[in-house]
Amino acid sequence: MVTWATPSRAAEYRPLPVVAPVGITADWLIFDASRNSLILYLPGYHAPAQAYYQWVNLTPSQPLRVSFAAQKTLSLFLDNSLIFTAPHSGNYTIDLSRYLPRTANAGQHLLCVWHPDVSPNYTSFTNERLPVAKAPGPKVGRSPVWQPQAKSLATQGQNVFLCFLLLVGLMYGGIRTAYQPGFARIYELWSSAPGEQNFLTRPTITWLNLLLVLVFSLSFALLLAAIHTNVQNVIILRRLFVVPESDLLIRVLVYTLLVGGFVLVRFLFLLLMGYIFDLSPLVLTQYREFIRSLLFMGLFLPAVMLLYLVLNQSWPEGVLWVSNGVVTIMLLATVVRVAYTIHRRASLLNLHLFSYFCATEIIPLTILLKVLVFTY
Repeated sequence: MVTWATPSRAAEYRPLPVVAPVGITADWLIFDASRNSLILYLPGYHAPAQAYYQWVNLTPSQPLRVSFAAQKTLSLFLDNSLIFTAPHSGNYTIDLSRYLPRTANAGQHLLCVWHPDVSPNYTSFTNERLPVAKAPGPKVGRSPVWQPQAKSLATQGQNVFLCFLLLVGLMYGGIRTAYQPGFARIYELWSSAPGEQNFLTRPTITWLNLLLVLVFSLSFALLLAAIHTNVQNVIILRRLFVVPESDLLIRVLVYTLLVGGFVLVRFLFLLLMGYIFDLSPLVLTQYREFIRSLLFMGLFLPAVMLLYLVLNQSWPEGVLWVSNGVVTIMLLATVVRVAYTIHRRASLLNLHLFSYFCATEIIPLTILLKVLVFTY
């Protein structure tokens, strides 16, 4: 007797339908004009875009709150309808479900993040964390269960700043030991001793001045990097500038080169303006006073940086204002000191000299304050 086995049928494979995430994820889409479709955006492979898209599951009766950092005029669209435009730069939290029409069905909806001028900071979009109910404590007689703790982001970049601050302190100590008389003359800014006037008649390009300009540039670069990149998780800027420690090191070095280059190139700028206004004899005195004032103010920058690192976690907004205030006071005090020195040589009440002072000091000061302080 022969029995025939029934052939087994292979299971049919059917791909599961793509389910849109309930909340915001790290995967974003961009528009591919050649395919006329949305494709997955791959940082480093695709060029930055001005619009990023994401499919999300929304239900009119179920809130979905999203927190994000927005630059001014950043706009959000839901199903191609404008729902939000940032009036100014800052952090925002909105409920996406609130903007659904009453007749809308629960399901997939297309969220678009768009900025007219720059690439939006799409990485700042996160789901707002709801308060978690406190878990009941362990029962008596049982050992508590160990649970992993989230690593704090407050120390991000702190090692880089501390290493640079240590380097600044060592450089100041070494320069003071090697050039003690010249170091003392520079930092006797408000002294009436003859050394104050001797500094204005000494050569400007010396090894001592170059080394001190380098240390000042490094100190100023540290403070600028702390304010602009917000590596200490400042609430106001924590999602506008997300920079890892490797990029932070490069940024500090770039800022150092920019500040040092600005200080040195300023002499050529003064030479040109002195030739245009026929006030070339004042250029050397003005530039030497500018150098000495900056170096004197820069002596306090490491202390401000330490204050920023110590108090930023407990008082973030206040320390940010203090840091920006120190930069503002330093620039204003430098201009006031230069004006005082020029006024002792020739009266600033002279309209021609006052126009020269506005072109060389007031206008550059306004530009620096706009770029370094008011923008952030």
